[in-house]
Amino acid sequence: MEAATMAWTAAVVGVGLVYWFVWVMGAAEVKGKRAVDLKMGSITRDKVQDKYTQYWSFFRRPKETATTAASAEKVPDFVDTFYNLVTDIYEWGWGQSFHFSPSLPGRSHREATRVHEERVVDLLGAKPGHRLLDVGCGVGGPMRAIAAHSGSNVVGITINDYQVNRARAHNRKAGLDSRCEVVCGNFLSMPFPDASFDGAYSIEATCHAPKLQDVYGEVFRVLKPGGLYVSYEWVTTSLYRAEDPDHVDCIQGIERGDALPGLRRQDEIASIAKEVGFEVLKEQDLALPPALPWWTRLKMGRIAYWRNSLVVRVLTMLRIAPKGVSEVHEMLFETAQHLTKGGETGIFTPMHMVLLRKPAAATEEAK
Repeated sequence: MEAATMAWTAAVVGVGLVYWFVWVMGAAEVKGKRAVDLKMGSITRDKVQDKYTQYWSFFRRPKETATTAASAEKVPDFVDTFYNLVTDIYEWGWGQSFHFSPSLPGRSHREATRVHEERVVDLLGAKPGHRLLDVGCGVGGPMRAIAAHSGSNVVGITINDYQVNRARAHNRKAGLDSRCEVVCGNFLSMPFPDASFDGAYSIEATCHAPKLQDVYGEVFRVLKPGGLYVSYEWVTTSLYRAEDPDHVDCIQGIERGDALPGLRRQDEIASIAKEVGFEVLKEQDLALPPALPWWTRLKMGRIAYWRNSLVVRVLTMLRIAPKGVSEVHEMLFETAQHLTKGGETGIFTPMHMVLLRKPAAATEEAK
């Protein structure tokens, strides 16, 4: 009898744990995505493993992915694949804003994220009636924060159709769908008329472009003369040493795990902006002191990692999640270790900020 009681107790506890970790444990931001809803974007269940393998094969040597025109042309498709693979996992454990922010004393990660996003409003001087462009909007977390804080209308562009649908659903839920529009497209060739936006911003998105000149040139084209553009860039810092194997391994780990065709140097950004016609008004690494570490969110304890890994494996075994999710989760965990090391050593920053202006008298010849 005692054995039967113990068995039943163990079973009840087991079911309770599964219920808690799988059905109750939701996303970091208002349970935007639950573990049981991991779908891998628009990839059909039977193709997830294959798509992951193709992605990993393409980005396994990051510096080679954009060395030729043929390989550079493939980058947008693989970035699209990457966001199909990771969007649900990001929402599950990270929330609706896929970017970093400096930690704030006594404030939650969610609050720090909002402050970091609202800084864009101040930099652009965004006001009600302005039309802003979000270059690489993801599922729209920053878009909604910026629209709500500024009263501006925001148009976001993302290459991933699944993210478009997620962003639109979040916009409706937040009651901001009248001021937040989402378009599926490539920010290297945007479907917007010349001089059609009052301001623009990109938050940790242009790092996916093989050539920064191409995306900056497109932003320059669609901005009105005198319009401002602020971008938070992923870059290597002056502390990075290409001859140091540990540095190289860290940066390549970041590139492989985040669909990057090669990180740019911090000292390149302003000159690239000037090359396409922008005036550089301000340049600052927002990760430097007195800012507190941005990588604290990534320092997941081993218990938390194994808990999440167990959830993913159980869901895969039960065929609730498609085969291949475990590999994607493992890739993101390893990438988090590289990002943390990059932050701790100071050789990498995800928030090198540049504030740019399109000259008031800009013409196409000025580009």
